[in-house]
Amino acid sequence: MQAGGQDADIGRRRFVAGLGASAAIVSGGVLMRPARAQANLNVGVLLPTSGTQAFLGQSCKHGADIAPAVLSSLGYNVPIRLMHADTETNVDVARSRAEKLINDGAHVLVGPFDSGAASAIAQVCEQKGVPFVINIAAAPQITEQGFKFTFRNFPTSVDLVRNGLSLMRDLFQATKTAPRTAVFMHVNDTFGQANAKAIGAILPRLDYLPFKLLDTISYDPAARDLSVEVAKAKATKAEILILVCRLNDAILVRREMVKQRWHPMGIIGPGNPGMYEAQFFSTLGKLSEYCISNVPWYNPKSPLIKTIDTAFAKAFPKEKLMFHALNVGFTFEAMLIAADAYTRAGSTNRTALTAAIRQTNIGSRMMIGAPIKFNAKGQAEGILSACVQNLNRRPTVVLPPDSAEARPVFPMPKV
Repeated sequence: MQAGGQDADIGRRRFVAGLGASAAIVSGGVLMRPARAQANLNVGVLLPTSGTQAFLGQSCKHGADIAPAVLSSLGYNVPIRLMHADTETNVDVARSRAEKLINDGAHVLVGPFDSGAASAIAQVCEQKGVPFVINIAAAPQITEQGFKFTFRNFPTSVDLVRNGLSLMRDLFQATKTAPRTAVFMHVNDTFGQANAKAIGAILPRLDYLPFKLLDTISYDPAARDLSVEVAKAKATKAEILILVCRLNDAILVRREMVKQRWHPMGIIGPGNPGMYEAQFFSTLGKLSEYCISNVPWYNPKSPLIKTIDTAFAKAFPKEKLMFHALNVGFTFEAMLIAADAYTRAGSTNRTALTAAIRQTNIGSRMMIGAPIKFNAKGQAEGILSACVQNLNRRPTVVLPPDSAEARPVFPMPKV
């Protein structure tokens, strides 16, 4: 029997009765230990809060910042000390900052919203024997290298693409529309290349999608002019654009499409950020409408959402959770995983924490998908995606039906 015994069962019933209860609450079947018996859990949070991914890193940081208060309201009496570090959207900086956080006393690292940085940090954690919980990073090789201290609560690019393509089929069926051709544009960083490889491997084997892929066009996510790439895509006369992008380049692509008067039936991201971010809406205005992102997303009907939304609004009154859903959601869940493991381990010992993370089983979560568990490689399985469409200047879940907030609009009207 796990620590906590009969009290754990009582805690579990209270958890079911109300997530906001201040009494002892169970996650993973273990009673929360009194805070006075615990040392601080030092969590090193590595994110790109400057550089080309600054906005996304800052968005993720919101999820870490609200985590201590939310976890406390859920009954996790864990004294968390956040140790923030900026990776500057640079792999080498990410590696050195990870080493510094560990030297400064971090018991666990969380981050870093970038596959290249995640690989570098994982290597450091493997050398130091420190557990590393990835919030967002999709390159498959991260959890294919035999790392013992790295855990990823995010889909691989293969799963992202597979889920994203499956949602395209659902979108076409729901709207009774079948595009015949597509063109694929993608950033050429680690994330974009991993997605391109996945699409190249998966798409030819699918017989349920009606379109033929006419061309694949890669580009630098730091580029300031994408007119040539957009013109090349337009020249294919494809009926839909499949776009693996980041925020800044997504804005460039959309503006250039309007400038060149290219109006395909739809713009669909098969599993990437960019088009659901607040800055995408604020910069483009009406031009942001109807873009679709098939991405892992928070479940609007999760019991946790109200608690997290309230905490987010209190901490960041000028922001809206809906514009940070993926970033905040997976960063918060990374913090949840760390706190849950610490509670069960009852120690900041690196070996004990790592063993506890490996046994994670969290059923009540923010994001759409199965309970949080890790396989032997440290990869969480069963994370699903939603079809998120920009409607009325907000990202809106339109599929799957049981989580939908509105009906999908496709083909997209001219704006």
